[in-house]
Amino acid sequence: MKPVLVFDSGIGGLTVLREARVLMPERHFIYVADDAGFPYGGWTDEAALKARIIGLFADLLAQHDPEVCIVACNTAFTLVGADLRAAFPQMRFVGTVPAIKPAAERTRSGMVSVLATPGTVKRAYTRDLIQSFAAQCDVQLVGSQHLAAMAEAYIRGETVEDAAVLEEIAPCFREVDGRRTDIVVLACTHYPFMANVFRKLAPWPVDWLDPAEAIARQARRLVPASESYVPLTGIDPAIFTSAAPDFSTRRLLQGFGLTVSPPL
Repeated sequence: MKPVLVFDSGIGGLTVLREARVLMPERHFIYVADDAGFPYGGWTDEAALKARIIGLFADLLAQHDPEVCIVACNTAFTLVGADLRAAFPQMRFVGTVPAIKPAAERTRSGMVSVLATPGTVKRAYTRDLIQSFAAQCDVQLVGSQHLAAMAEAYIRGETVEDAAVLEEIAPCFREVDGRRTDIVVLACTHYPFMANVFRKLAPWPVDWLDPAEAIARQARRLVPASESYVPLTGIDPAIFTSAAPDFSTRRLLQGFGLTVSPPL
């Protein structure tokens, strides 16, 4: 039975892996972190980043022949999703895009914020989603320069100062003519790991929209299910392009049932 490949620029995609495992207990997973290229949101040369990701997938697909690939990174998929499908037509890709449509359906105030990386904010893909599904809403795009790196540190158990986090999320909260932001889309898979911190620091309660479960459901729809199976046990591989994840990252991966494998 072929594995499911989960790809991200770092360890944020573990939020998607966690949900996917619940829905696909009969499958092994391969987790790939392009930490040598992290953070994607900071890249200014989009052509170079696109070439890098396509090159990585050429090697990954040749080596592992997965059933489906989950691109658990908004910045990557909004940039290169169409190119991946064109370059590898035999492979099925499940992408991660900002959850703007469900946010527009749920908001009561009509004020939605999208908390993302600078790369995701500037994509035409993101603006097309707003035009298609949230034209009637007041949508605030917030491109955080530092929050993905903060989340990586936080996930590994390092201390992250509240004041620094608040500075990154504060632009999400707006009041206009008596209306307030009531939904914040977490448009980076790293961010849900810090949701409790966000809730603590938020100036008022909002719905923090995490797309991980929806991504996992879409992957499940594409992966053939078996009516009779034994849930898998054991350790799945995690591939880091740097070949040098630190001790705290390795310990975190163990908690997710992953062990670091040789790089590409």
